[in-house]
Amino acid sequence: MADFGGDIDAFRTEVRSWVEANFPPALKGKPNPMMREERGNPETPDQAAWRKAVGEKGWGTPTWPAQYGGGGLAPAQGRVVMQEFARAGAYNPIGGMGVMMFGPTLLEYGTDAQKAEHIPPICRGDIQWCQGFSEPGAGSDLASLSTKCEDKGDHYIINGQKIWTSGAQYADWCFCLVRTDTSKKHEGISFVLFTMHQPGVETRPIKLIAGNSPFCETFFTDARAEKKDLVGPLNGGWTIAKRLLQHERSGLSGAGGGGGGARGLVDLAKEYVGVDEAGRIADIDLRTRIIMNEIEGRAFQQTAVRAMQEAKGNSGPSTATSIMKNAGTRWMQDKAELTLEIMGHQGLGWEGEAFTGAELAAVRGWLGGKAFTIYGGSQEVQNNIISKRILGLPDLTQSK
Repeated sequence: MADFGGDIDAFRTEVRSWVEANFPPALKGKPNPMMREERGNPETPDQAAWRKAVGEKGWGTPTWPAQYGGGGLAPAQGRVVMQEFARAGAYNPIGGMGVMMFGPTLLEYGTDAQKAEHIPPICRGDIQWCQGFSEPGAGSDLASLSTKCEDKGDHYIINGQKIWTSGAQYADWCFCLVRTDTSKKHEGISFVLFTMHQPGVETRPIKLIAGNSPFCETFFTDARAEKKDLVGPLNGGWTIAKRLLQHERSGLSGAGGGGGGARGLVDLAKEYVGVDEAGRIADIDLRTRIIMNEIEGRAFQQTAVRAMQEAKGNSGPSTATSIMKNAGTRWMQDKAELTLEIMGHQGLGWEGEAFTGAELAAVRGWLGGKAFTIYGGSQEVQNNIISKRILGLPDLTQSK
């Protein structure tokens, strides 16, 4: 879609008025419940109202096709929507893996019937998805997966195990890589969809050091997938999986995770460390490092926007997402480290009335953010992709 060429200021005024009329004031500055452990709890009336309003408008997925429930906006308009949400202290209530990974992939590879069935509920925030990729014996070497999918005539039967399945305990549907041909490796993998609400699916949450359980072990015992929910050709799932992982890395690079909360480091440091006679952060060394982190963050965000726009003209994300994923996660982890340093001993709490909710969240965010260099392919895997596919460096293991 071409960039918006109309009156962007008039559109911004329209969006601002709509947000002021529809965003519940009680939610201002509150974190997105979908990004927290509490997302398994029932929605509050305000949360439900905000999700419904944004979903009906299509502004949770502003640049997705309007025919499937998206906003149908040009990229410039989509950016305005997100900017006005942020200005009002509002989160985007439409998200998760359906938006970040599965939806963009299905829009590219799905049939018209599949898109008509699955995309609108994602745009409304009615359905949550999980990703069935990694297995105990297939992590970095994902193509060695062994979860088996057998043709039973009018449907498929799936048996096997996945691990690190984010949000599986909350998910309604799963997009899953399965083995449909045991005689081949990459060419024997298919991409199927199935409901998580069936007897053949069991999830076991994995508790992490941060104190939450965002991941699960997931077991399939004669789980059923319908023939209509095979995406792409039989044994053609590897190509789709590679594209989906590019979308995942692109999303993770700008996910804003890694801890530190929503407050800026400058304001945080002025509160905890204090200011000098000129109103600057009192600690000169800390002030310098905060400035450098702010510069890196702004440079990264501008580069991410440019990369996303370039990707739209090249039929989706490229291998450059590996660079962005590594750079983004490193910046977010550095920000989390600085946050705890600024808080001092108040940034070391785990529980108790001596610490504020924001201080406790910062500690858990710092710990949880350590995993961002593993999500969507480890930092080492991304470095291999960068060296081989972007820089064109030789594979030394094969040249010996």
